[in-house]
This record gives sequence, structure tokens and C-alpha cells, in this order.
Amino acid sequence: MKIQRIHHVAYRCRSAKETVDWYIKHLNMDFVLAIAEDQVPSTKATDPYMHVFLDAGNGNVLAFFELPNSPPMGRDPNTPEWVQHIAFKVDSLATLEATRQRLMAAGIEVIGPTDHTIFQSIYFFDPNGHRLELACDTATADMNEKLDAVKWAMLEEWDRTRRAPKHAAWMHEKALKA
Repeated sequence: MKIQRIHHVAYRCRSAKETVDWYIKHLNMDFVLAIAEDQVPSTKATDPYMHVFLDAGNGNVLAFFELPNSPPMGRDPNTPEWVQHIAFKVDSLATLEATRQRLMAAGIEVIGPTDHTIFQSIYFFDPNGHRLELACDTATADMNEKLDAVKWAMLEEWDRTRRAPKHAAWMHEKALKA
């Protein structure tokens, strides 16, 4: 078996309507589907929910569940908030910058742009507290080849030592010097 693609990725939200409106307004996504039930089809548990789906482009679907009978949303206290995030690809640095300006004008706090050498990105949070990233690829073919050549060695070294291998340290060297 070979996976064809991700069908959808689902997260929890505080308000389905607020979430759909926010993603339409700020990230220009299309609202494509809503499903609401009183019983969970997979578990048969009685737990009313609203399940909304947004088109993130090219067949990528982002979905959310509003669960009114569940305790308030929280985060894993053992995972830093920068770790779990959804990253969306944009077509150009100009789009990245224009979106950054639009988000900031709407009162949304934005980190970046951050230069990762092979891409640049900005970071911000949706109204549910989910961290989002917009990224624009900037890698050259040579950079991608260098990274591909060391990925297995890096993984093996990490697995043995739990220390960051330096095979691809060149990606952030200039940022660390700044």
C-alpha cells in the first residue's frame, strides 16, 4: 500500500463559525463541508459535534471539530507551543510579506519572516490557539541535494546521541550570527 495523499487533517476549535470565518477572512480558504451529528460514527459515543472542512488548496483539507459537551480546549503542557503547528505553502516572498502585513493590520501578532535558508516563513496563531506557519520555498536544487544526502546519517546520529547533528547546520548559520 502507498498513501495517495492526506485526505484531511482535523483539529479542535472553540467555535466552528468563528473558525470558518477566520480562515476565510485571513487565509482565503473556501468552506467546503459541514457535518453535524449527535453520535460519533466510529465510537458510537453520544457526543454532539460540528465538523467543518476548509479547502487549503491542491486537495489539502483542514478540518475542525467543535465539541460543546467536552471540557475546554487545552494544550499538552509538556510540549512547547512552537512545536505543534500547521504550515501552509505560499507561492512567493511577495505573498508572504503581503499576508504578514494584512495579518498585522488585523491585529494578529506575527513572528517573522524567519529565514530558514531553504524557505522563509511567518508564524501566528488562529483564534483557537493553533500555531500556523506560512512558508515560501527558497531552496536551490543544490541545497535540496545536500540535505537529501545527509538525512539518514542525521537521523541515525540523533537516534544514537540525542544531540543535534551538524550536517545541515549551514541552514541557520547566518541567522545565528545576526
